[in-house]
Amino acid sequence: MRYGKYRFIASFLAVPLLLYIVFVVSPYVQAVYISMTDWRGFSAERNFIGLANYAELAGDTRFWSAMWHNALLLIVVPVVTLAIALFLATMTTLAGRRGSVGRGGVAGSRFYQIVFVFPYVVPLVIAGVLYQFFYNPQAGLLNGLLRLVGFEWLARPWLGDTTFALPAVMAVLIWAFVGFYFVVFSSAMKSLPSDVFEAAVLDGAGRVRTFRHITLPMLRDSVQTSYIYLGIMMLDCFTLLQVMLPDGGPDRSTEVVAQYLYRMAFTEGRFGYASAIGVALCLLTLVLAVVVLRMDRRARVEF
Repeated sequence: MRYGKYRFIASFLAVPLLLYIVFVVSPYVQAVYISMTDWRGFSAERNFIGLANYAELAGDTRFWSAMWHNALLLIVVPVVTLAIALFLATMTTLAGRRGSVGRGGVAGSRFYQIVFVFPYVVPLVIAGVLYQFFYNPQAGLLNGLLRLVGFEWLARPWLGDTTFALPAVMAVLIWAFVGFYFVVFSSAMKSLPSDVFEAAVLDGAGRVRTFRHITLPMLRDSVQTSYIYLGIMMLDCFTLLQVMLPDGGPDRSTEVVAQYLYRMAFTEGRFGYASAIGVALCLLTLVLAVVVLRMDRRARVEF
């Protein structure tokens, strides 16, 4: 029965493994090699320069400024997005009626679920165009509403202000992604055992205590995975910013690493240096995933 077992398995794995090497591993290897050259992108000439691009990158203030913007996005957007998504999922899935804790959520949960998910359906490119009009200093809806309610002193060119440009983009990202994680957490909550919540109700636990001591510990894996996924997106964040602020914002106050990489490659023609930026960003992404996975080593909650 076992004769030729490994050859049989290898015959099935050979083609998928070959495709994986060609289309996944090979581009990574090529990117690392190109990052060690002075390739300009539009010629066959490539001079190997070793780690010179990485040495330049270490002292590149513009790169570190872009990295700081990514760090702010990485800290603020996932925390706020996941907190809002957890709150909305709890209220529409487990909150119960009249302040109780149970199944079904608050009154009108079905309608709220549709409303909360709708922003995620809108592509980021479309969202970027819409919010450009929303933040428009003259005819934008935001400044118009502020003037309408008597807060005209708060009106400002949101995307043209170095202080508010990046927070304005963060607000769009939070608006865009809350719906997806609302669905993730709602699905996870529906799989939790109902007898645990029934016991909490009998013990007199309210919504806050039940969420803190029962719901959140049992959702730890979902929250952790969601943070990694959203954090990786915040380390990129190219699409929305390239639509809303393609020049990096006022005084480059919103430029992220992916935009800087794009500019180095396709504006200045420094493909070798751009590849070094890409490799550095890839390594930082891997470090983020490892750190988040190792932050919480407590025993898993089984149910």
